[in-house]
Amino acid sequence: MLNAVEHALGVRLNGMATPLPSYINRVYDLQACDDKRYVAKFYRPGRWTRDALQDELDFVADCAVDEIPVVPPIVGAGGETLLVFDGIYIAVYPRRLGRQLEINSLDDWTRVGRLIGRVHVAGSRREAASRTDLHPGATISDHVDHLLDGGFLAGRHADDFDDIAHTILDRIHDAFDDVEFIRIHGDCHCGNLLDRMDEGLAIIDFDDMMMGPPVQDMWLLLPGRLADCRREWNALLKGYEQFREFDDQTAQLVEPLRAMRIIYFLAWCSHQVHDYRFQTMYPDWGSDDFWQREVNDLRTQLQYIEETLR
Repeated sequence: MLNAVEHALGVRLNGMATPLPSYINRVYDLQACDDKRYVAKFYRPGRWTRDALQDELDFVADCAVDEIPVVPPIVGAGGETLLVFDGIYIAVYPRRLGRQLEINSLDDWTRVGRLIGRVHVAGSRREAASRTDLHPGATISDHVDHLLDGGFLAGRHADDFDDIAHTILDRIHDAFDDVEFIRIHGDCHCGNLLDRMDEGLAIIDFDDMMMGPPVQDMWLLLPGRLADCRREWNALLKGYEQFREFDDQTAQLVEPLRAMRIIYFLAWCSHQVHDYRFQTMYPDWGSDDFWQREVNDLRTQLQYIEETLR
């Protein structure tokens, strides 16, 4: 790993390598002999194509051009930001300090809205052709088929899950038609927002960036259902619309997007079931009780969708 980064950047490292939290990829805090600090991200092989990874780095670069507080990757010795060593793709970043944002006031919500609005201005300028398209017709069916065909559910749970998942798909599919899709962060929760104190807010970890409706980057931040968070939502929009108009009609997509995220996460977990770390974190995943809870949660979610989509 040290050799890979030294070769890519043309620098000498002093041997310090501290693993940082990251489930899918491998991320390390490194130090060079001149005391400069770097964060090296080794992408898990087979998860994304080269073009999809380049879409991520291009999005971050576009944000940096607009002076949005992101951390763009370092250009390697060969003139590229997406580096490769022994068949593994790597991106290396300068180390930046900050603490996870705590949203404690309506002013904080407005600050976050301004940041997301600026990110979406940059995101709207071009497409990410190799990334996920967050339309239910392009995602839910594949996730459901993977779970059922892979044998992750059995008996009545399989039938019940198949029925409720496709009922949700049929109900929400048309709601996404004629909705603006742009490059979005895709996983915009407080864990990916840093408060750098005097330097303001920063947004990190574009690993799950995708093409989708802008509202996706907003509802994940809310502490509850949209109907119960109107003050926070209005403050968020207040900041957002200082930079970009928001389509109020797309607020009805929040509950459909929540259902899509539930199904996506189930499919994501199914790819990790043989990973030792996953088994220790989710010991009951895949059990009868687990699937009963998930089916019940999706039934409840369908009720919220019916109340939202009129």
